[in-house]
Amino acid sequence: MAELEPLDKAIARELAADGRCSFTDLAERVGLSVSAVHQRVRRLEQRSVIRGYSARLDSHAIGLPLTALISLTPIDPAAPDDYPQRLEHIPEIESCYSVAGDESYVLLVRVPTPADLEELLRKIRESAKVSTRTTVVLSTPYEGRSPAL
Repeated sequence: MAELEPLDKAIARELAADGRCSFTDLAERVGLSVSAVHQRVRRLEQRSVIRGYSARLDSHAIGLPLTALISLTPIDPAAPDDYPQRLEHIPEIESCYSVAGDESYVLLVRVPTPADLEELLRKIRESAKVSTRTTVVLSTPYEGRSPAL
């Protein structure tokens, strides 16, 4: 994919900071007309530069205070690499990253309690036929930052 033009970068940066920004405010911030900004945003969406808009939720406020990173290692290295598909039905898995190193994938999960984490680990091992290594997150100084544009 070609690098973004400076105006498209500015639009993407502004929307990453405030996805609810109106086209009027966005146009003012980047120095374009409202119609020009609207066209550029629509093109960025069509090119999948902008993949969607969402609300960032406070995991503690919604009853999911325990965050963990779970590394997956295949039990049988010859098994097909279809772990993301085997695990996509588990709603506690927020993100799945394919990684280099000893592990094949790292999962970001959120659950209410340690007992729920234990049950989730059982489900993951059973569904994907993998061994796991778990790191419990103690605090999150920052998360969900936008890429530097």
